[in-house]
Amino acid sequence: MSFLMNSVRAVEILLVEDNVDEAELTMTTLKEGRLRNRVHWVENGEEALVFLRQEGRHAGAPRPDLILLDLHLPRLNGHEVLAELKQHPHWKRIPVVIMTSSDNEKDIVSAYDRHANCYITKPIDMDKFMEAVRSIEDFWLTIVRLPAA
Repeated sequence: MSFLMNSVRAVEILLVEDNVDEAELTMTTLKEGRLRNRVHWVENGEEALVFLRQEGRHAGAPRPDLILLDLHLPRLNGHEVLAELKQHPHWKRIPVVIMTSSDNEKDIVSAYDRHANCYITKPIDMDKFMEAVRSIEDFWLTIVRLPAA
């Protein structure tokens, strides 16, 4: 499914981030974007899987069109979440963008070994961070053709 600026339905984005400030900045930047989107934020890996399984308080949650995943999460870390996502028949086609502060080569290789769609090291500078988020939106939601659910 391709999402153009005149898309009828909102793009569903799942943000998995334990840092409240970074989550709020990401959500604000995405809401200011050119595309209609709905960002669903969860703070840890376990909650991400509960969201995807539509359990508990996430009953009725939409299937995300894109997942933004931090690696350093409480409970289940991002590598574990990514491995679970890419092995699941209904979730494996959802693009997963790793957004993390780690520039460790082992983390990068591990993420791609688990079939991450891309790996972005979060810039420390707030303006560069917002620019990175806008670039994600531009690429994944305007240029790339995503599979239908």
